[in-house]
Amino acid sequence: MKHWRALIVLGTAQFLMVLDTSVMNVSISQLVEDFDTEVTVIQAVITLYALVMAAFMIAGGRLGDILGRRRMFLLGLVVYGTGSALTAAAPTVWVLALGWSVIEGLGAAMVLPAMAALVAASYPGRDRAVAYGVIGGLAGAGIAVGPLLGGWVTTYLTWRLVFAGEVVVVLAILAFRSVITDIPQTGPRPRLDGIGAALSAVGLALGVLGVLQSGTWGWVQPRNPPFTVLGFAPTFFVIGLGAAVLAAFVRWERHQEQRHADPLVHLALLHKPALRSGLLCLLSQNLILLGLFFAIPLYLQVVQGFDAFETGLRLLPVSVTMLVASTLAARLGRKVGARLVVRLALLTLLAAIVWLLATIDPDIDDVQFGCAMGLLGIGMGLLASQLGNVVQSSVGEEERSEAGGLQFTAQNLGSALGTALIGSLLVGALAQAFTTQVENDPRLSEEAVQRTSVALEAGISFVPTDQVRSAAEDAGLPPAEVDALTESYAAAQLDGLKAGILAAGGITLASLLVTSHLPGRPSTRPQPSRVGAA
Repeated sequence: MKHWRALIVLGTAQFLMVLDTSVMNVSISQLVEDFDTEVTVIQAVITLYALVMAAFMIAGGRLGDILGRRRMFLLGLVVYGTGSALTAAAPTVWVLALGWSVIEGLGAAMVLPAMAALVAASYPGRDRAVAYGVIGGLAGAGIAVGPLLGGWVTTYLTWRLVFAGEVVVVLAILAFRSVITDIPQTGPRPRLDGIGAALSAVGLALGVLGVLQSGTWGWVQPRNPPFTVLGFAPTFFVIGLGAAVLAAFVRWERHQEQRHADPLVHLALLHKPALRSGLLCLLSQNLILLGLFFAIPLYLQVVQGFDAFETGLRLLPVSVTMLVASTLAARLGRKVGARLVVRLALLTLLAAIVWLLATIDPDIDDVQFGCAMGLLGIGMGLLASQLGNVVQSSVGEEERSEAGGLQFTAQNLGSALGTALIGSLLVGALAQAFTTQVENDPRLSEEAVQRTSVALEAGISFVPTDQVRSAAEDAGLPPAEVDALTESYAAAQLDGLKAGILAAGGITLASLLVTSHLPGRPSTRPQPSRVGAA
C-alpha cells in the first residue's frame, strides 16, 4: 500500500480538477439567481475557464521543467486553492469569474502537466500502466460524480460549499506532499520561451473561443454575434485567426530550435507516431464524452423534468463502470497492445451510443438507459486505461512535463470542442426539425406558422415544452394550435437530441482512423532521453 501513496495523492488532485467543471455545469440556474444575472453571463464564465486551461496548459508543462515538477505541482495547488476560496466567497459574478475562471484555471494548468509527469516518474515499468488506468478512471469519475455531488449540494445546501470543500481537499493534499517524489533535474534548466507561450495561448484561446461561441454566433449566418464580418457570422474568422497565430507559433518554435534556444514545444515530439496518435485519441475521447455529457443532461432535465440531483443519479453508472474498467484493463495493454484495447473501447462506445439512441423517448426506460450509460462508462474506462500511459511512455524522461502539457491541452481542447460542436448541432437540428414540423402540420393556421417562423429567426433555445406552451398562449393562439405547437416542439426536441448523440457516434467511428500508430505491443526498447534522438 505504501508504494501507491503517491498515486492516491496525485489521483485526488486529478479528481478534484475534473470534478470542478461538472459541478459548475449543474449549478447554472442557481448561480443566475444568486448573482441576479443571465444564463449567458454564467456560460461566459464557464467558457473562460476552458479558455484559460487550454491556453496555458503547454506553458504550465514547460514551467514544470524549469521549476521542477513537484514544486510546480504544489505551487499550482496553492494557486488553485486560492481561486477556490475566492469562488466560495464571491460577492459578484465578476469575482466569481476571477476566482474560478482565471485563478483556478491557471492553477489547473500548472497542476495537471506536472501531475502526469510525476505519475510517470513514480511508477516506471509495469506499474505505470496501472497508475495511468487509475488516473484515467478518477478523471471519468469526477466527470460523472460532479453532477451528482453538485446537484445534491446545490439543491439542498449551497453551491459555495463545493468550492469551500475544494480548499479543504487542497490542504489535505499539501499535508501529504512528502509522499510525492520527483526525479532530479540533470543538466542546465531550460528557459521559458515567452513569445512562444504568448503565441500558443492566443492561438488556442481564439480557436477555442470561436468553437465555443459557435452556438451563439452561428457558423455562417449570424445568429446573435457581437459583430459580423462582411455580413457573415464571425465564428470562422475567429477560428481562422487562431489558426494563423498557431501557424506563427510553429514558425517561431522552428526559429528557436535553429538558433539553439529553448522552445516552448520541441516540434520533433509531434513526429513520434505513437505520441501523435495518443494525443488525437485523447482529444477524441474528451470530445465524445463532454459532447454526450452536454446532450444527455438536457434530455434528463428538460425532457424528463429531473432536477440536478436526479440527473446526477442517472449518470452514476458511467462513473462506476469507468472506474472499474480503467483499473481492470490497465494491464491489458501489455498483453494485447494499446491499439487493440483502444479500438475495442471505441466500438464499445459506438454500441453504447446506438443503445442510447434507442432509449431517447418521451418516457425514459430507466433500466435500458442505465445499461447504456454503464456500457458508455466501460468504453471510456478502456480508453482511459491506455492513453495516458501511451503518451508518457512515448517520450523520454526529460520530455515528461512537455508531453503532459500536450496531453492536457488535447484533453481540454476535446472538452471544449465536444460541448460546442454537439451543442451547435443539437440546436441546429432542433430548429430544423421544429420548422419542418410546423410547416407540415395541418392543424396550424398560416398566421401561427408565420409567427413561429419570425420567432425562429430570432433564435431558438432548448427549453421545457411548458415554456413553449406559455409563449403560444401569450401570443393569443387558440387552444388547438397551442397543443399542436407544443407537440411539434416536443418531437423536435427528441430529433435534436438524437442528432447530437448521432454526431457523437460519427466522431467515435471516425476516431478509429487515428489509432493506426498506437503501440501494437508494448516496446521493450529503452526510450531516448532527449527529443533530438527521436
